[in-house]
Amino acid sequence: MYAHIHGTADAVLPDRCVIEAGGVGYELLCSSNTLRQVLPGREVKLLTHFHLAQDAVALYGFYTEAERAMFRKLISVSRIGPKVALNVLSVLTPEDVALAVVTDNAAAFDRVQGMGRKTAARVILELKEKVGADTVLSSGQKDAEGGASSVRTEAIAALVSLGYDGALAGRVVADLPDFTGVEDMIKAALKEISKR
Repeated sequence: MYAHIHGTADAVLPDRCVIEAGGVGYELLCSSNTLRQVLPGREVKLLTHFHLAQDAVALYGFYTEAERAMFRKLISVSRIGPKVALNVLSVLTPEDVALAVVTDNAAAFDRVQGMGRKTAARVILELKEKVGADTVLSSGQKDAEGGASSVRTEAIAALVSLGYDGALAGRVVADLPDFTGVEDMIKAALKEISKR
């Protein structure tokens, strides 16, 4: 219905903003990541998603196309509504979500309000085909071989069991070159984490 709204940011609240365009104030529900880009009194263009449910009509705003696309993928998961999808995108970038799906990293969603491990596992399972193993990791590499992907998955799981944040572990492991052994990848990841 609406592709985007371009206007002046009239108000920025904790979970939404109001954009005035053509004399109309549009209230857009947004993730924290998008709201950080919106400054009151400044001109802004937000991509939109119009959501119609039995009990609510809402307009959602996104600063990037990647965020809007990931939001749409998330709400396609059974029992994941727009509120939880926005909570995910407030904590994780679209790239982080894709990386968590590709590497089976349910721990990446630990800090997401309203999402437990079972829900995170369902998100990963249902998004596997939509994100796919061909998703480019943040380092620009692809895990074409299942072996490389399983080494990364095991390394992330080991880092999480050592107490590291799932999203951080996923980002660090994705940035590493391929290793044949899990132990070598874990050692390299620990060195990288200590630099951050």
